[in-house]
Amino acid sequence: MTCSTRLREINLTGHKAQPSPLRNKLRFLPLCSCPSSTLSKRHTDAAAASSSSSSCCCALSRPPTPPHPTPQKRIAAAADVMAEDTETRPASAGGEEREEGEIADDEDSSLGPRGGGAVSHPLEHAWTFWFDNPQGKSRQQAWGSTIHPIHTFSTVEDFWSLYNNIHHPSKLTVGADLHCFKNKIEPKWEDPICANGGKWTISCGRGKSDTLWLHTLLALIGEQFDFGDEICGVVVSIRQKQERVAIWTKNAANEAAQISIGKQWKEFLEYKDSIGFIVHEDAKKAEKAPKNRYTT
Repeated sequence: MTCSTRLREINLTGHKAQPSPLRNKLRFLPLCSCPSSTLSKRHTDAAAASSSSSSCCCALSRPPTPPHPTPQKRIAAAADVMAEDTETRPASAGGEEREEGEIADDEDSSLGPRGGGAVSHPLEHAWTFWFDNPQGKSRQQAWGSTIHPIHTFSTVEDFWSLYNNIHHPSKLTVGADLHCFKNKIEPKWEDPICANGGKWTISCGRGKSDTLWLHTLLALIGEQFDFGDEICGVVVSIRQKQERVAIWTKNAANEAAQISIGKQWKEFLEYKDSIGFIVHEDAKKAEKAPKNRYTT
């Protein structure tokens, strides 16, 4: 049994949820069941309003056998494409080189606490949240010196525990940047993994980026992209007149990969407007706003 199958039956704490009509409607949502949770309340209201459909605003999994799954249900990050349980995955060969952020088998926490306990659901890669403090920027410190790691997570449960206890983008101070990158990749142009890459960017009005941010996070940690290995991470930037969400990639010269990532991202978010890809190197050299290398 894969993690994606078992995840549909658990809540944030990892305990099996009691069956109920409402739980059946939300069976694809690995969300905190706490009544005080903003996300839980939103999904509860959405489910109660429709007894014949499970197409919630951020449903995390497709139905069992849909003829044509909608893009909205393909963002099933935590419930669709999780790594298999420890007992079903082969042990890696000793000394085998792993990609950035990939979790080693001996670091797998899927067995839970020693002596028994709740079973956790490992992600394909470990991810780290970073925060760029706008107060540091006002003191004109060197660029990058104000970016600090917050926490690294590698399981579904850790992700929701962290996400539900930090400010969402709409609550951040103007000038702040919140990043989620694969572990051991720093959200800086100078990082060797990011140096030759670029970014796709979606802009929106103030207070409108929360849903874009969450759905993008779920698509990334759930390995929904065909060229997921090309992705470094995602950042949400809060500015005076707008908010921006951007996916950073590794190799800007790989046009096929970049176009695929941009198109799939728009599908997952059901975003209709055109978006552009800017190469980091072009952004460094440009005195004004750099031109898009690719658009979709």
